[in-house]
Amino acid sequence: MILNFMSINSLIQIVLYFVVLFLLAKPLGLYMAKVYSGEKFFLSPVMSPLENLFYKLIGTKNILENMSWKKYAGTIIIFSFFGFLLLFVLLSFQAFLPLNPQSLSNLSPDLAFNTAISFISNTNWQAYAGESSLSYFSQMFGLSVQNFVSAAVGMAVLIALIRGIVQKNSLGIGNFWVDFTKSVLYILLPLSFVLTLLLGSQGVVQTFSDYAQATLLDSPTKTTQIIALGPVASQVAIKQLGTNGGGFFNANSAHPLENPTPFSNFLQMLAILLIPAALCYTFGQMVGDKTQGTSLFKVMTIIFIPLLLFAFYQEQAINPKFKAIQVDQSTNSLQAGGNMEGKENRFGIVNSVLWAAATTAASSGSVNSTHSSYTPLGGLVPLVLMQFGEVIYGGVGSGLYGILMFLIITVFIVGLMVGRTPEYMNKKIQAFEVKMACVVILIPCFTILLGSALALMSETGQKSILNPGPHGFSEILYALTSASNNNGSAFAGLSANNPFFNILLGFCMLLGRFWVIIPVLAIAGSLAQKNTVAPSAGTMPTNTLLFILVLVATIVLIGVLTFVPALALGPIAEYFSIG
Repeated sequence: MILNFMSINSLIQIVLYFVVLFLLAKPLGLYMAKVYSGEKFFLSPVMSPLENLFYKLIGTKNILENMSWKKYAGTIIIFSFFGFLLLFVLLSFQAFLPLNPQSLSNLSPDLAFNTAISFISNTNWQAYAGESSLSYFSQMFGLSVQNFVSAAVGMAVLIALIRGIVQKNSLGIGNFWVDFTKSVLYILLPLSFVLTLLLGSQGVVQTFSDYAQATLLDSPTKTTQIIALGPVASQVAIKQLGTNGGGFFNANSAHPLENPTPFSNFLQMLAILLIPAALCYTFGQMVGDKTQGTSLFKVMTIIFIPLLLFAFYQEQAINPKFKAIQVDQSTNSLQAGGNMEGKENRFGIVNSVLWAAATTAASSGSVNSTHSSYTPLGGLVPLVLMQFGEVIYGGVGSGLYGILMFLIITVFIVGLMVGRTPEYMNKKIQAFEVKMACVVILIPCFTILLGSALALMSETGQKSILNPGPHGFSEILYALTSASNNNGSAFAGLSANNPFFNILLGFCMLLGRFWVIIPVLAIAGSLAQKNTVAPSAGTMPTNTLLFILVLVATIVLIGVLTFVPALALGPIAEYFSIG
């Protein structure tokens, strides 16, 4: 056996997932490179008229402009601000809008504030139950629209950074409106359309009918149960492909109408990492050196797989509490073969753990199991993957530009260590780029630790904790980590739908998104203005195995030094407390 704690069946499922992911990532990545390079291809006859119509609406002059990084960043901020206002108003007045068959009321101002920020920042943190809080109109025209928009913004920022690396002696980094439009029309919409059809074929509901009522067969009083319905498949498709994560139902992808079969589960897990993985190949193609993209892909995979296997091992292990009371876990139907608490029997441990790792490595946040019910060290893995900055594949666009910030730091450190000029892609890495990269890395760390401290010191924060002790600490730490890194998944157990948490987490989401985007674009602008330097004997290669391992060590070391003290008070302390 390769791994004595893993069955052949479990190993096959994990291997199959990665094989399919790797096979699809390269062709999709090369396709996206063609999209952003302006080449014509099979979708052009269909999408070009829509693209041109959009350009006419905003003005052809604006499309031809090669924006400076400040103009590019300012456009994103203004665009996102108006998106926030529109969604906030929609949620605040949904009771007066159409497609509300259940006559659901308006959201409170603090919840509407939190939700609007959550979806424009690609976080999709949900402090509410979707089926009992939001109308069909709010779900479709509010949340689903922002699922496309926020994902496209992240992809546009990445493309601007790539242009900054490629161009020389240029004051511009491209046009936001062009990058944004191409991301939506040529990538997100077609992929979402295909995935929606596939999910619909598996039984994911898609309807505008009223909620259904069913009579319980085993009830002597013929009690009826309301079954929530809605346009689910279309929202699930973009929530996964855009690494958004917001579920139509409160149970998210554990709900049988949102994720009914093993195949729908596989498709959704695949969609979470598909675009982030493919963008590595897009990067290599656009910078003219495919090995640079594959090197970043290897870094992500080297970190991801050991953490995945560690989490699986922890969830597969026998619960020490069961051993203490002499329960034979191998024959206990509720816990046979490992920790099944909080997991769907339809998916089992391997698909639950694989999803938990994928959704927190990416900035997705969708779940098909309850992370709070994981073993202490099993639940540690999703926390750590987010605290690494969600650069292990990461969100669409945001994961790759995030890992490039770590790469800049690594190039600078290694250059100082070996006495070589810090360079990347034939451009000098100087003080400005290093400072901006540090800001990108440190802002989420700052909001996580400061936000957790504020929550733990406040009376409201303490009362919102369901479980006392280390597990309750983990609930707070997980919520702030999820919000600050624009993930959106929840540990469960924390009563976060109150003004204190809605406002605190809302500001963390804002800082974690836009205070990261601005310095990334500043780096793009700085690199675009530089001339290239010819490779020399002092040039440090960034596509070798040695550099890949150093970059892995840098990401892990920064995450460990920053968060181990906090983790020691939460999941690690809980681990020692139970056995």
